[in-house]
Amino acid sequence: MPKPESTEHGVVYDLTAIEHELRQEDAYLRGGHTGRTLVRESDLRVVLVAVQGGARIAEHDTDSSVSIHALSGHIRLHLPNRIVDLSAGRLLVLGPGIEHDVEAMVDSAFLLTLSWHGES
Repeated sequence: MPKPESTEHGVVYDLTAIEHELRQEDAYLRGGHTGRTLVRESDLRVVLVAVQGGARIAEHDTDSSVSIHALSGHIRLHLPNRIVDLSAGRLLVLGPGIEHDVEAMVDSAFLLTLSWHGES
């Protein structure tokens, strides 16, 4: 897995090409989903995640605020008080500690951005 590049001078990513690469990885083929950390800085994480249709990422939460930006397909997130459907181009922002799972209704990809308070 490639190491995240330094953002010192700015970095451009071809998300479509990376999504295609992720769909070829063993973890995706075996487990139904995989991700690649694109940015790992002391205050920010950005991860591209690809999920097979019908696959689910188990319930979890995080200590930081996150955004989930659907890039392709259709994902469904189960939150404590509602269900949110995200198709390509939709963005969900969650505060810290909100439990959720992710279900791919069809082959999908999303960009996960996390605020970060710690070491890179």
